[in-house]
Amino acid sequence: MAAVSIMAAQAGSPPADISALLHRIEARYNHARSLKLTFSEVYSTSRRPPQSESGTLYLRKPGRMRWEYAAPAGKVFLSDGKQTWLYTPEDGRVEKAKLRETDDMRAPLAFLLGKLDFARDFRSFESRPEGDAIWVTANPKSQNLAYTRVEFLAAADGAIRRVRVTGQDQSKLDFTFTGEQMNAPVAAALFVFHAPPGAEIVEAEQ
Repeated sequence: MAAVSIMAAQAGSPPADISALLHRIEARYNHARSLKLTFSEVYSTSRRPPQSESGTLYLRKPGRMRWEYAAPAGKVFLSDGKQTWLYTPEDGRVEKAKLRETDDMRAPLAFLLGKLDFARDFRSFESRPEGDAIWVTANPKSQNLAYTRVEFLAAADGAIRRVRVTGQDQSKLDFTFTGEQMNAPVAAALFVFHAPPGAEIVEAEQ
């Protein structure tokens, strides 16, 4: 699109206007103690039709997250900051992995709370306007990640409305966030995983 502007293409600093937006995003989320959001997600690959799911996302420092699904009901993705668990009720299985080693593309969204540092983690940025918000495409410095690109739609005040993560296999997870509650009362117990009765627990292969 003609409106797309390429920034920091040679690993330099982004222009002042985008740099200011990135700083507002960092300030908004790095200073929060907890966050509660309603989310919808669409997972798409070249091999099958897009799959839509939705629910509630809870985040709490340091690095804890809980994706609690309403559709499909009972599905949970949880991280306590060190380990991740994914429970899928349709097959009655729990997949467990270390947070640093998981290839689940939900894991990078822990960056929304307390760990945002765009200059540290990303080498270049692209941007384009969409209504009263701006799409920012961030290209990570490391190639040893489960994802190759993170795109997010940010409002002028730094609130993130959408996040799109592209995996190494070119699969995409597209999240839409609504009803953001900053510093919502989020109990620590939400981030303690309890396997449902009869669920098989499988350690992720590295």
